[in-house]
Amino acid sequence: MSEANKGGLEGVVVADISTSFIDGNEGILIYAGYRIEDLAENNVLFEEVCHLMWHNRLPNRQELEDLRYQIASGAHLPTSVINMMKAQPKGANPMAVLRTAVSALSLYDTDAENLTDREVAFKKAIRLTGQIATITAAWDRIRKGKEPIAPRVDLTLAQNFVWMMTGEQPDQTAADAINAYLVLLAEHGMNASTFCTRVVTATGSDMHSAVVGGIATLKGPSHGGANAEAMKMFLEIGSADNVEAWFKREVKEHGRRIMGIGHRVYKAVDPRAAILKKHAKDLAESSGNAKWYDLAAKLEEVALADDYFKERKLYPNVDYYSAIVLYTLNLDVDMFTPLFAMARIAGWTAHIIAQMGGRLIRPRANYVGPKDRKWVPIDQR
Repeated sequence: MSEANKGGLEGVVVADISTSFIDGNEGILIYAGYRIEDLAENNVLFEEVCHLMWHNRLPNRQELEDLRYQIASGAHLPTSVINMMKAQPKGANPMAVLRTAVSALSLYDTDAENLTDREVAFKKAIRLTGQIATITAAWDRIRKGKEPIAPRVDLTLAQNFVWMMTGEQPDQTAADAINAYLVLLAEHGMNASTFCTRVVTATGSDMHSAVVGGIATLKGPSHGGANAEAMKMFLEIGSADNVEAWFKREVKEHGRRIMGIGHRVYKAVDPRAAILKKHAKDLAESSGNAKWYDLAAKLEEVALADDYFKERKLYPNVDYYSAIVLYTLNLDVDMFTPLFAMARIAGWTAHIIAQMGGRLIRPRANYVGPKDRKWVPIDQR
């Protein structure tokens, strides 16, 4: 097997992009020219980041309000899609439900086969951004025997998600935390799910098909499911008092991986993790529930004091503290990955639109099998 294949195409450049820049050695993430820290510290709305991804610039006030309204007003789901979701097994994986519902939405897209008009593509991106949030919130209610709640046109996407989940006026601290999470996970270069959306688009297929491919890829525990695995680990540890014994037994003696620490790209602190750590702390203080933040902070401290982690430059990644943020907001662990999709739809659709009309992506493979086998009739085998 070639070195490229062993490394999962690591180091292989497949496209020129303007959506994001990552310097893993320095811990830098830039969205279309803006440092992620600047965007987070200035509390930009997720809708602003969507505009930045789609148009390569931040919106002015009127453009932002127009986009916010378009996303909110386009977030409604056809009744038949809601009914289809109600017919699904209540124990279904939320990502499988999301994948199926997005695929079904393509049947109601009157421009489904318009594959070249970029203005039409932007409208689809806007609609899907709102609809993925609606599907995510609706499924959590449906599986618990509750009726879905329709989105409101007066709310931001983050506020609408809280509203559709709870039916209550969105708490600002919770909405701010959701918004920050969406902003931080909106785009991240040529990750697995983004690459998948571009491969699908390069075949000349439609946006819904490409997004379904992205959702399917994100579903895997090595990609979007990592924050859920991190939270399962925290729940297993139980409390900050158990961290040192757990670390010694599970990590040092049995070689277990700490979910959420270490990253394929970052060999410095993931800047998104540092921002989410602050939000996790703020939520812990505002909710009066500091148990999970204290546990995560203690495990980080113990791990980063260990020579193995220091030598290999293994630091918390975005999944580590995002798990704490989402769990403190009372989200079920299996709902974490659909929220990842809610964020990454911004980056996916930007890449899809950029890829439209491009060449078929057709890499080569290195054949390592036999070449001189002789055919034998079936009754002689």
